Amino acid sequence: MHKTLLKTYTYALFSLMVAHAVAAETPWPQKPIRIIVAFPPSGFVDIGTRIIAPYLNTALGQQVVVDNRGRAGGVVGTELAARAAPDGYTFTVGSVGTHAVNQTLYRNLPYHVLRDFQAVMRLADAPSLLAVHPSLPARNVKELIALAQQQPKNILYASSGSGTSTHLAAVLFESMAKVRFVHVPFKGGVAMIVAVVAGQAPVTFGTAATVSPHVRSGRERGLAVTGSKRAGILPDTPTIAEAGVPGYEMLNWLGLFAPTQTPRAIVDRLSGELLKILRTTDVRDKLNAAGAEPSAVATDEFAVFVKGEVEKWAKVVAATGMTVD
Repeated sequence: MHKTLLKTYTYALFSLMVAHAVAAETPWPQKPIRIIVAFPPSGFVDIGTRIIAPYLNTALGQQVVVDNRGRAGGVVGTELAARAAPDGYTFTVGSVGTHAVNQTLYRNLPYHVLRDFQAVMRLADAPSLLAVHPSLPARNVKELIALAQQQPKNILYASSGSGTSTHLAAVLFESMAKVRFVHVPFKGGVAMIVAVVAGQAPVTFGTAATVSPHVRSGRERGLAVTGSKRAGILPDTPTIAEAGVPGYEMLNWLGLFAPTQTPRAIVDRLSGELLKILRTTDVRDKLNAAGAEPSAVATDEFAVFVKGEVEKWAKVVAATGMTVD
């Protein structure tokens, strides 16, 4: 009896070892790869992902499919990615909203950023642009602050959804400038811009990629960018820190994440290919045109960065008392 069990166990162990050896020798990838974007098309996360995806097609020899799953401030699509099999065929491009802010903003977040994801590569960084409808009598940041102080909780601002970077940029501004607006969340960046251009919600902290064309056309007025330095796409526009709120900084970033337990060999291969892609002039030019710059921060350093972002925004959320059910 014991000999039979021992033989069975030995055979099972041997079979498992063989299976792992075969898997290790099988080149990756062998089929199309899905990158989940947890937001609707045409926003900054979607645009940045679609700039990079075709180059991955060529580098990996497999089709890279961008799958938009935009609902609930990025929570639905991000949860889908967290629950995916860690086999190297499902990834997600996350942002400061999905992979930093939401961790403490949502009371019952169905995933944990640091537990359920493995950082692969920080892809790009971009500032947002504080812009207003031309009908609003504020031509600079100080005038906007003064107007908000005169009309507390009376000025509407549009975001692309609760917990998104467009939302949190405004929350940080309110906290540091000591003003209060009224938040009007929309389903994605396109709906947000339509509302601002129409004057329905006259203030926004939209990404430079989505807002700057409307500023150039005169349908919106750009007041300041949210980064620590002026944006290449808007060199004459001051930062919010320069314009009246010292110390203010809100940076949109994009990063590729894999479900935790994805083999490190796959993560390293993908990180290496992305590093080469992000260093090309062609990709840099396309990201610059979209109001962003390639960051190319690899796996381990990116993981440390994400942990720091989670901690940073946890303090902001706690200070404002803001939560989403």
